[in-house]
Amino acid sequence: MENLAVIDLGSNSARMTVTEIHDDGSYQVVQRMKRMVRLSENMGEEKTLKDSAMDRTIQALKDFQEVYQQLPNVTLRAVATAAVRMAKNQKEFLARVAAEVDGLKLEVITGTMEAHYDYLGVINTLPVTNCVIMDTGGASCELVLVQNGKAQNLVSLPIGAVNLSEQFFKNRTDVLRAQDLFWETTFVNRLFNGIWWLHRGQNLPIVALGGSNRTLAKIYRKKVKALDFEDIHGYRMAVDQIETVYADIIGKNLAERRDIPGLARDRADIIAGGITPIVTILRYLDSDRVFFSQNGVREGILFEHITERQDHDQLK
Repeated sequence: MENLAVIDLGSNSARMTVTEIHDDGSYQVVQRMKRMVRLSENMGEEKTLKDSAMDRTIQALKDFQEVYQQLPNVTLRAVATAAVRMAKNQKEFLARVAAEVDGLKLEVITGTMEAHYDYLGVINTLPVTNCVIMDTGGASCELVLVQNGKAQNLVSLPIGAVNLSEQFFKNRTDVLRAQDLFWETTFVNRLFNGIWWLHRGQNLPIVALGGSNRTLAKIYRKKVKALDFEDIHGYRMAVDQIETVYADIIGKNLAERRDIPGLARDRADIIAGGITPIVTILRYLDSDRVFFSQNGVREGILFEHITERQDHDQLK
């Protein structure tokens, strides 16, 4: 039996999943941890990680380490995504992590690799054949066109809940202005126009990942009094349901958003900026439904690891 610990250091949150993998190939998730670190906070045009954000992140990584170091037969995979990927002081941050978190080596993965892992996480756990996968994180958005169960095209865009909010709603996160929402939507739509293959996703369902997108489902499930409102894997929402939630969010001030059932209070200041991309792409592709996935990068790494184990065993 092997314990696979996968750390996904995103721009807004750090997450770790520990999975027991048995000799017969079966597996069971035994631990999930999450810390809101806002690593990409105030990176600005200079694209540098700030000391306070790095301090929060390193503390989260230390918390994770306390857990996985207690486990037997551990295989560790720790990846960092958009915030570290774009940071001009990336080397300094990675050196700090290695020095302060007992030699932890973070692997900075490309945007296309992040999208690939999203695809593996979705395709192995949801019955989807043709769709567009959308993972909106804190500082990047991954899109994957899936046709006949295969990833035909994928891309990573430098937009997410944190950097969009800072760009379009800076100092105005209390009451959202119509003109700011307009310029954000216009900006995102122009990015979509620049993806030559995206029109081939016309009328296909969206499979949504990422904290902001998943929050949409949690808010709606809380509203309709679902028993476990956070159990959203495979949950389906129609476009009009998503638009209703979005309209309610952007119509509230910050204090009111913090009180929305199903919305984490520490996400209230970035939720409007974070869900604008999915509302925009639904109209761009004239899609009529969204399926939500709990599984993304960490699960994609898990399935890749299981496949590699099986291939290795077959060669013996």
